Amino acid sequence: MRNNKKISSRLDTLARTCVRTTLATALAATLFSASAMAEKNLRLAGNFAATHSSSVAMEQFKQRLPELSDGALTVDVFPAMQLGGAKENIDQVRSGVLEMTWVGASYLSRIVPELEAVSLPFVYANRGEAFKVVDGPVGDLLNEKLADKGFVALGFMELGSRQVTNSQHPIRTLADFDGLKIRLQPNETHLSTFRALGASPVSMGINEVYSALQQGVIDGQENPYSVIETNKFNEVQTYLTDTSHFFDFIVVVANKRKFDKLEPAEQKALRDAMGEAVTWQRAKAAEEDTAARDKLVAANMELVEVSPELRQQMRERTAPVIDALKERIGADVIDAVLAEVQ
Repeated sequence: MRNNKKISSRLDTLARTCVRTTLATALAATLFSASAMAEKNLRLAGNFAATHSSSVAMEQFKQRLPELSDGALTVDVFPAMQLGGAKENIDQVRSGVLEMTWVGASYLSRIVPELEAVSLPFVYANRGEAFKVVDGPVGDLLNEKLADKGFVALGFMELGSRQVTNSQHPIRTLADFDGLKIRLQPNETHLSTFRALGASPVSMGINEVYSALQQGVIDGQENPYSVIETNKFNEVQTYLTDTSHFFDFIVVVANKRKFDKLEPAEQKALRDAMGEAVTWQRAKAAEEDTAARDKLVAANMELVEVSPELRQQMRERTAPVIDALKERIGADVIDAVLAEVQ
């Protein structure tokens, strides 16, 4: 009997051990599976307001990506500076803390200065010319430059033609620019352009602009109509001038190391989903441009239309900026841009 009890006890112990081993194995498999799934869950951050067309487009990308990847890829989207401003998001993507960001091209130009070549002053007659440039050989060249710095370019969206607002006086002549403290993005070509016009440009993050305008630290700023409207700059600005001095882009970039680790089919799904989002955003941005301008006028901003004479004077005054940029970054990309628009 004693032997039988010993055998039974050993069998019970063995059974419990097997159960624990099975449970542990199952738990490890579950954790491994969860870890593997987590690696396929991407994070995408931006500094545009949640209502901006680019942010809405990224939400569409979020919905479409699992469909095109058969559930292999998902993405969490963080608009409106939830994970930091433009500079922080770019640095996070470059280091691999974030997988992707969508950001104004000017913020990336501190790392890839060649991007300044697609935002030259008074070069594009319309948005069609601008997109012809980034969708062609120039875009391919920029993609190579971005790859050299650790980024994969996934598309160029529209930020739009940039317009000047200020709280001091209407801008109807070149002299009206004199001394105006105007906030610009951290782009040397942009800053040099406004110096050439006689203004006093100030580089500042978008999250600081409203309070700086409100407190009189700066007199004005320049942005596309949609950005002016979504950031409510009309509450602290009086005059809106349709200078259309630059046409600007939003660039979607991913961390190259992480992108390269995806399966080819996953990379294709990601590119295809983003391509759909970019196409939608461009069309939407064109609609919003006019609508946002009308909203600003309805909110009692005074719209000042630039005369053909003033536009030509601004073009002539800022022409040396393009020559200086050629000396700084080389003429190849700039000449390619000018060849496309001509």
